[in-house]
Amino acid sequence: MDGVAVFILNLSVLLLLMEFSLSYPLCTTLRVPVRQETPLAFCQYNGSVCCNSTDDLQLQNQLKAMNISDPGCSSVMKSVLCSKCDQFSAELYHIESVPRSVPVLCNSSASANSTESQLSTTQFCSKVWDECHNISISNSPFVLRGEVGVVNNSVSKLTDFWQKITFCDEFGGDSDAGSVCFDGGPVSLNHSESPSPPTGVCLEKIGNGSYLDMVGHPDGSDRVFLANQAGKIWLVTVPTQGSGEILKLDESNPFLDLTDEVHFDSELGLMGIAFHPSFERNGRFFASFNCDKVKWPQCSGRCSCNSEVGCDPSKLSPDNGAQPCQYHSVIAEFTANGSTSNPSLVTIAQQLEVRRIFTMGLPFTSHHGGQILFGPKDGYLYFMMGDGGGSGDPYNFSQNKKSLLGKILRLDVDGIPSAKTISDLGLWGNYSVPSDNPFAEDNELQPEIWALGFRNPWRCSFDSERPSYFMCADVGQNAYEEVDIITKGGNYGWRVYEGPYRYHPPNSPGGNTSASSIDPIFPVMGYNHSDVNNSQGSASITGGYFYRSLTDPCLNGRYLYSDLYADTIWAGTEIPENSGNFTGTRVPVSCARDSPIQCDMEGGNSAPSLGFVFSLGQDNRKDVYILASSGVYRIVGPSRCNYTCSKENVTTSTTTPSSSPPPFPSTEKSEAAIHSVAALHFFIVAFARFALYYVAYV
Repeated sequence: MDGVAVFILNLSVLLLLMEFSLSYPLCTTLRVPVRQETPLAFCQYNGSVCCNSTDDLQLQNQLKAMNISDPGCSSVMKSVLCSKCDQFSAELYHIESVPRSVPVLCNSSASANSTESQLSTTQFCSKVWDECHNISISNSPFVLRGEVGVVNNSVSKLTDFWQKITFCDEFGGDSDAGSVCFDGGPVSLNHSESPSPPTGVCLEKIGNGSYLDMVGHPDGSDRVFLANQAGKIWLVTVPTQGSGEILKLDESNPFLDLTDEVHFDSELGLMGIAFHPSFERNGRFFASFNCDKVKWPQCSGRCSCNSEVGCDPSKLSPDNGAQPCQYHSVIAEFTANGSTSNPSLVTIAQQLEVRRIFTMGLPFTSHHGGQILFGPKDGYLYFMMGDGGGSGDPYNFSQNKKSLLGKILRLDVDGIPSAKTISDLGLWGNYSVPSDNPFAEDNELQPEIWALGFRNPWRCSFDSERPSYFMCADVGQNAYEEVDIITKGGNYGWRVYEGPYRYHPPNSPGGNTSASSIDPIFPVMGYNHSDVNNSQGSASITGGYFYRSLTDPCLNGRYLYSDLYADTIWAGTEIPENSGNFTGTRVPVSCARDSPIQCDMEGGNSAPSLGFVFSLGQDNRKDVYILASSGVYRIVGPSRCNYTCSKENVTTSTTTPSSSPPPFPSTEKSEAAIHSVAALHFFIVAFARFALYYVAYV
């Protein structure tokens, strides 16, 4: 092969890998696999699978209907059909989000030293061809897409449509770089040695204020928005690491002041802010907060304790913390459009609401979640809602599919329906419901629900490199604090389970849910209350982020989380990568000697006294912050605390975003930009396919 061909081949393989997205184990329905009590009868899959006994029987009948006379071909076709039961079937049956009729068949090139078993695995596509190419198959899934004259119940051979090399070009895929492909049996990921946990996390203190939420400015600059629980949002410039500077903000001139509307108490206040994916063009942003209808008439809305969910507000007693719908959860829309056509230049937003998106009365004064996030791939608004409060979720709201309490909701804030539509559908405000929400598959669910079974989801995030990893921490009751990977329609167990443990509620005026009636998704990591030693004697998890910054390369790819009461950080390590199998390790924390603001220390130790850890934050550099009652802390290079990290290059400075917005915002998601990216990707994939053809035939 000449040099040009080698170059083209290497480039084409690299580009084709862009078609595959590595992800957490998911079924073709985008739901998480479920562990079956007994193995499937036809498809020999054990453990967590994507099929139940009904699916298993349907696949068996599908194979019978193919009328395959050859035993070898029948055996291979059985394994192909049963791949729908594999826990990675979403990865096997989708490329570029396009559904496939068959899984991606392994078609890797094998080395000269490969064993016979390795060859049969890496060249499974060839095995399918060799066994079946000249065998008549009814309703073959291997027909050419869109082939004229191909109808149901038709009989065909692979040779009617393909030659061997074109067959494996169409249905094959390479797993050499970690992409998932089907080799005839359950997919297994390559295990690698577990990396050593970080020796420690180094912090610098860059602010004295106490904040509850941080969001990077949508223009990609070095600015962030910080919000406090009382109801103020500030636009803040973040200093470059190593500059010795602190956060730059004007305390007297917030970006938005909602203190007149927000009811601020221990678990009530301004809970979250989110900026529309097209903020740079439309200036739309959203605030999630609690209000008191006694003090603010515009607060009033429907009560979440009502006859539809089997709850009578008149029976909620203030003696057990109930305040039947005096307080509400609200999502309101605001705008940064005003005197300028470029919202990125706005430093003070318009004070009045554009519209009320969501309003719901709350049964108790705790467990209201309240964070809001836009999905990075779908553009919908996710709203994290707790079970409403009360010890042990007494009304079983979290498992009640007609209640929005104890759920994660998914709303479309771009399609604002008419007042009549809102009334007819029983919606809680000005939004529409995405058509692919789980209610389309489970008609018992309220349409807004994306996932259920939460006690109080406190701080969630999407991994910036793998958006399918939607991580949420859920606060426990008496025993366990958990971190979950959120998937469509997932039931996370509360109040049947508290983390991995069965939970037995002290009282149940709202009835019980049996363990056998749900398929709970258990946490991927967490900790027992007995593992947290602090002066308060309590535990309350604070969710965080996958660390994707270059600042501390020994943290890269680990999920960081904390606890409200603990001066500590946990680092979750996934082994093997993309498996969903995590190990959480408690990591020592120190404060840099050259911190711009001196950290308060605990008893002369190097560990900083953080106070209460309310949230973690992330800026546009992907640097991670701790938002605590004692101030704002940023994770910095480990060498600044004398921690050892062999990957750290202390001479390399972190790339710094511009301190002011660009004249033409580079991250604006305009239609033209989206189409340009799509066109570029189409060109890349087309070129890669041509390159492979060139190498194969020229």
